[in-house]
Amino acid sequence: MLLSIIISAFAQLKVSSTYKKYAKVRSRKNMPACEAARFILDYNSLGNVSIEQIHGSLTDHYDPRSKVLRLSESVYHSASVAALGIAAHEAGHALQDKEGYKPLRLRSALAPVANFGSRLSWLVIIIGLFSGYMGLIDLGILLFCGVVVFQLVTLPVEFNASSRALAALEGGGVLAVDEVAQTKKVLSAAALTYVAAVLVSLLQLARLLLMRNRR
Repeated sequence: MLLSIIISAFAQLKVSSTYKKYAKVRSRKNMPACEAARFILDYNSLGNVSIEQIHGSLTDHYDPRSKVLRLSESVYHSASVAALGIAAHEAGHALQDKEGYKPLRLRSALAPVANFGSRLSWLVIIIGLFSGYMGLIDLGILLFCGVVVFQLVTLPVEFNASSRALAALEGGGVLAVDEVAQTKKVLSAAALTYVAAVLVSLLQLARLLLMRNRR
């Protein structure tokens, strides 16, 4: 549990500090993140994907069901290398969706399973521990395995979206080579949170298995 807390805290601290640092670095072209995302989408014949501004900070995401790319308030109008990287990353997910990128499709299919498992797994396990019924403990662990698989599938999806983002920003002339290097640091820090999520999930699964074996 302590190791899980340390890993999560380090990942959050890394992404927060890196984003704050490069959010202050304005790109030379001074293109807002929303316009950069629109440029990448249009260049790849994704005019059907709309861009919306949403509340919050770093709440950016792409919704494949409604074909909407949503950018947070701190990113939407910003022309920093950090904001451009995040907007391009989400546009990368739209490109994955257009091409039928298999890991993205698999993640979308696993999302309901992971949500269900994350809500009920611990409740089922606790009931099983108190009642002494091993079947419930095993069911809870099985539900939690769905969360672990979802986290594992998320890794290639996020890394691929970042690669697409960096290529689009440099290839489209939105950022210079040295600016792309700075943006890469932001996306690498963000990717660390997904790696941390996988490690934490695996540690939690190991803990559950140890609890079961002791019982």
